[in-house]
This record gives sequence, structure tokens and C-alpha cells, in this order.
Amino acid sequence: MEKHGFSTTTVHAGEAREKAGHAVTTPIFQTATYVFRDTHELVDYMEGNIEREEYGRYGNPTQRVVERKLAALDGGEAALLFSTGMCAITTTFLALLGKGSHLVITNDGYRRTRQFCRTLLHRLGIEYTLVETGDYAALEAAIRPSTRFIFSESPTNPHLRIVDLEKLVQIGRRRDVKLVIDSTFATPYNQRPLDFGVDLVIHSATKYLGGHNDLLAGVVVGSAGLVSAIRDVQAMLGGIVDPPTAYLLLRGLKTLGLRLSKQNENGLAVARFLESHPRVRRVYYPGLTSHPDYTVAGEQMQGFGGVVSFEIDGDLKATSAFIDRLRIPYIAPSLGGVETLIEQPALMSYYEMAPEERAAMGIGDELVRLSLGVEDVEDLIADLDQALAAI
Repeated sequence: MEKHGFSTTTVHAGEAREKAGHAVTTPIFQTATYVFRDTHELVDYMEGNIEREEYGRYGNPTQRVVERKLAALDGGEAALLFSTGMCAITTTFLALLGKGSHLVITNDGYRRTRQFCRTLLHRLGIEYTLVETGDYAALEAAIRPSTRFIFSESPTNPHLRIVDLEKLVQIGRRRDVKLVIDSTFATPYNQRPLDFGVDLVIHSATKYLGGHNDLLAGVVVGSAGLVSAIRDVQAMLGGIVDPPTAYLLLRGLKTLGLRLSKQNENGLAVARFLESHPRVRRVYYPGLTSHPDYTVAGEQMQGFGGVVSFEIDGDLKATSAFIDRLRIPYIAPSLGGVETLIEQPALMSYYEMAPEERAAMGIGDELVRLSLGVEDVEDLIADLDQALAAI
């Protein structure tokens, strides 16, 4: 197959040249079920002689186009869409794990993933070991004969740690365990873990892939065999994406390269500004030389993304006052859209936790997570400057 650049791939990969109704864009196939011409066609389908749709819970034509496009972008054989990123994670875990099995997971990451391991997987007799992100000796030591895979994020949420994918793959091959990476913060534009030998990549497509804060979706990408096994479990659990959402995701993907280029620029410029500001105690951004994973990030990433986490030189109230003075960012969860969003994790994602428990996880009262959109960076910096000057 002819190789194209990233943006050409986002526009054209996975789509037929001639589409239904002579449309330029892939249409929405708004139907829940699909008819068979006669029983001969039905038998052909059941015996695997033809490929076509049967019932909406098993997929739809709009979804298939998006899956082919995402597989091409991440360099995988196959992709599978889900109703949310969390559904992609939980279904993958349930497909790959069984009673008595074990997984290793790094500690700096999305709290709901850890919560799923701690609660629901525990009830199913599945064990897990939480290890410090970046401690590869501890990670390898945690592997057991029953370990099925290692799971990590890169970059992580919210401290933007970067996992050394080459080291991770060496451990996985040496110990014969699979590797699963949540690459939501990076996207295929900035990082392609499959190229390093990782087995599966997961994205919350709600974020950068959709890019407009108007849809919920998730995706897993990898080998055809692994994705097929996960697809079988999805067919039972039912965490599918509907045709209109698949269409919105398809539309968003076509500008992924343009958006990420701008968000990479905004992220680096804002991170440098914040690091030089006297009212900012610390900045977490892999594009800064002060970041502990700066070297490995430069080796395996094209860009460093649009999320910048930082700590205000103040307390809970001062940090809240800073956020409330901002005029451009919206106070909201999520990230990766064209609008800049900001949150104080102690009051958003970790509100129900005691301060001591949050602190043990590195979530201080003064921590801020800023997800930069595509606004003019001069306007963003001026807004941050005026808000910082007031605290």
C-alpha cells in the first residue's frame, strides 16, 4: 500500500474512493439492523464467505471506516471503536484477563483505571500490582507467572511522565508478557507505541482524536488477532459507538495533524512561560529540560502535546482564585479539544479523597492541569499572566 504523510492519511485512509450516493464524505448509516437478500446470502455470511453487517451491536459501516483510519494512523493491523475510552480499557482488561491472572500497572495515571483494578477486577479474582512510573526494575520484579500484561500511560495523567517504550518492550519480551499503552495524551501524531513493539494502544477518542469536545468514544489498536478477541467480548458487553458519533469522530480526525501541530506549539510556549513565572512553583511538561523524562520524550515523540500541569506558589484558595480570574479557559474536565480547558484536580477529579490521600498521590491543592486548545498563544499567555499577577 502506498505510504502517505500523516495529514494525507487522516483525510483519506480507510475510506473508499467512491462512496454511497457519490458523497465526498462517508455517510452516516443510521440503522440498527441489516437485511439479507436471501437465505443463501445469510449462510454465506455465517460461514465467513462474505463480509458485511448484520446487527448494530457488532458494528456499522461508518464505524468500520473510522477503525481502518485509526489502524493506519497508529500503524496497527486492526482497530476497534468503543462508546468511551474507559469502555475500551475495561473491555480490553476483561478480554485479556481471567480468574487467577495478574497484571502490572503504573501508578501515575487515570484514577478510574486504577479504581477498576482495585474494585471490579478484585471481585473477579484478578490481581494487580501498582508500581512507580519510571521504576523499571520494580516493574520487572512485579511480574509473576500469572501476569498477562503490563499497562501504562504515556504521557501520564496528570504529571506527564513518559514511559521508555524501548525499555518496556525489552522487559515484555524477556518475561513473555504483553504490553498495553494508553496513548491518549500523545495521539498517533506525537507517538506510535506499536512501532516500538507494544502490543496494544488505547485512546480516549473523546479527547484529541475527536478534538471538539462534542463526542464520547474510545479505541484499541493492535494486531488483528488481539483486536478480534477483544471484539468478541465487546459484542457481549455492548459498549459500541453509534453511527452519528463515528461520523463526528471521522470528521474530527481529518484535522488531527493541523490541530496537534498548533497544540504542541501552544503547550511548549505556555510551559516555558509558566516555568519562568515567579508565582509558579513547578511545571510538568515533557518538552522542558527540567522534566525527568525530557531525554526519552525527545527520542520517541514528535511533539509533547497540549497539556501542561503546574503548581501555583500558594494554597487551595489561591489556586482557585487564579483559575477564577482566567477569561479564556473553561473550568471543565477532559482535554484535547479546540477550546482551552482548565481544572484544579483536588476540586475536580480527586474531590472525594482526603487531602493526605491526594498528597500521597502527588495531587496537591495547588496543582493545576491546563489543556490548551488552538487559540492564539499570545492571548493565552496574556490571560495567564494577568491571573497570576492577581494572586
